[in-house]
Amino acid sequence: MRLVLIVLSAFMSLTVSVTGAATPDPATEDQKTLYALGIAISQSLGNFALNESELEFVKTGIMDGVLKRTRKVDLQAYGPKIQQLQQSRAAAVAEVEKKSGAAFLAKAAAEADATKTDSGLVIKTIKAGTGALPKATDTVKVHYHGTLIDGTVFDSSVARGEPASFGMDQVVKCWTEGLQRIKVGGKSRLVCPAALAYGDR
Repeated sequence: MRLVLIVLSAFMSLTVSVTGAATPDPATEDQKTLYALGIAISQSLGNFALNESELEFVKTGIMDGVLKRTRKVDLQAYGPKIQQLQQSRAAAVAEVEKKSGAAFLAKAAAEADATKTDSGLVIKTIKAGTGALPKATDTVKVHYHGTLIDGTVFDSSVARGEPASFGMDQVVKCWTEGLQRIKVGGKSRLVCPAALAYGDR
């Protein structure tokens, strides 16, 4: 199923025709729905980090497969090579992201009033709280806004308009450690190393 999704994603997301002319923007609701489907399933191609010239070969393979044309290679023989390509590209992307993350952490730690803990967590107080410090065994209610280093929001109770309640031992290590340094009523910025958050995900 995963391989099928990968192949479909390449087909649905490509917007270059055989002649190289740009595909018109979707106009009807059906066209917009199909376009949205293409965007949704194209996300499975992210680990391949393909460029435009590589996508041309992907497009040709998909067109031949969908239109029942003669295949130019044996899919069974090249299946393992597809996995190898995905793994090697994913490793390269991960290495770049690792370096970017380290640079982001270093910059955050150098900001005024920022503190870096022994675990690598960087915490900066925005508004000091006046209440008690929570313990690792407490249940807390917080408003939070989580982003990646490029600013992409991956979760936000602020956007939902309602704070979240959870046990301190039910969240990632970054939160468990960081929240114990924020007094009730306070507001801080936590910059979490991957090892304290979601790893390579």
